[in-house]
Amino acid sequence: MEIFERLLQDVAVSAVSNAALVGSVDKAAHADDKRRQKEQQKKAEEATREGRPTPSAAPAVELRRKQQLRALPDGELATSVGLTYFDVLHHLARGLSLTQRGAARGLAEHWGSLKYIQAVQAAKGSLLWLSAEGKRTVKYYKTLQSDELGHAFALAIAERILRNRYPDHSVSIMHSDTVLRAGWALNTSERVQGQDTSSVGYRYRPQYLAEVWKPSQPSLVFPIACKGHHGGATASYGQLASSAAYVDGLHIGPWNETPGFVFSTGLPLDGPLAVYALHAQGDGGRLTTPPGTDAAEIDMNQAIRQANLLPGIQRPHDVGRELLPAPGCQVRPENFPWFGRVLAHTDAAGLTAFAGAGRATAQLLTKRQGSEFFRTFEHAASGSVQDIERKLLDDHFAGTDHVFPPQRRTRRGVLRSPDGPLPSRGQHRQPRRSGTGKHRGTAKHDPRS
Repeated sequence: MEIFERLLQDVAVSAVSNAALVGSVDKAAHADDKRRQKEQQKKAEEATREGRPTPSAAPAVELRRKQQLRALPDGELATSVGLTYFDVLHHLARGLSLTQRGAARGLAEHWGSLKYIQAVQAAKGSLLWLSAEGKRTVKYYKTLQSDELGHAFALAIAERILRNRYPDHSVSIMHSDTVLRAGWALNTSERVQGQDTSSVGYRYRPQYLAEVWKPSQPSLVFPIACKGHHGGATASYGQLASSAAYVDGLHIGPWNETPGFVFSTGLPLDGPLAVYALHAQGDGGRLTTPPGTDAAEIDMNQAIRQANLLPGIQRPHDVGRELLPAPGCQVRPENFPWFGRVLAHTDAAGLTAFAGAGRATAQLLTKRQGSEFFRTFEHAASGSVQDIERKLLDDHFAGTDHVFPPQRRTRRGVLRSPDGPLPSRGQHRQPRRSGTGKHRGTAKHDPRS
């Protein structure tokens, strides 16, 4: 019970998003470009001295970064953001559920996130600081701690921002690589033998995608890039400059019109945690339907096909002068209906994976997304007792006999159950404030409606 009490404890994290931060990030990006230029020049000089050939087509020194990053509007991000441990750790566990990091599949993410409840503590008011245990973490685990907690705080705050922007919509957050593998081979090892398709071969991609959706309406997608560190504010400036390149690796719609977020979370040894955040606006990101098609007519239960889309982002060019595509991934308008189904299925798979239901997860993913990985594991409880209800600390929970999502949270899902297809998103009623309701995410019920 002590753990439950602490999970629901109200805490706060310091947040920074202002014009001064924008200027500091611009300076960090300029300094990084100068460093890259010097390194490239040094390598060229060494090649000349040693008589080695210099590459005839050297890569661009300046890294392509998301343009026009700016501070969040007044009122969207206060200087102190109230959260609970549950908010943060739940986002971390859900964010990891499809990454294939845990040998125990979904349950590994439960415990993998819960360990961080000992790493931070509220001090000097309610602001979070690293605890004595968090400060003792060393070597690889220290980097892992800052990386995963950086993701957790970023996702919790990103969802908070988007729910406030779109109060009558639901927000789903998915791991970006899992989504993109439905359409692209991200590296050479993922290419299908015998098919003449190119891999993306570009490591700069957002870590997550946030989908803002409402039944029967086109979704709006926000790429999110986030990092964490154990240093001071200067480290965040560099991380945000780097994240600007990652968030720009995916364009949905035309060139440079996709909105997005970049976050950096500082976990210093001698100060409170701080989340630094910037965003980019744009008219892209919305999965509009083809002319003459109603969003309600798109059947989200239709199985998603494994596509092999050409990598690259089409840059604007003058008539008669076509430019080579920039590296990265681009979702073009003709692929919007397909991409919408990919998002819906991946979101549902994230929930079933989180609950340890491997076979249900495998049905929702393509082979390259990891269907075979999840098919080999099925937690015993995911196929046993259903519709369990419990009341813990005045909150009502419902789910299977081993996973109890809180009913106060909103989730939507589209699943093709073994007993037949479920209603399409266009047939859903307005989502109510609930979790999985009284239905588990692996049966013939819609777990997020």
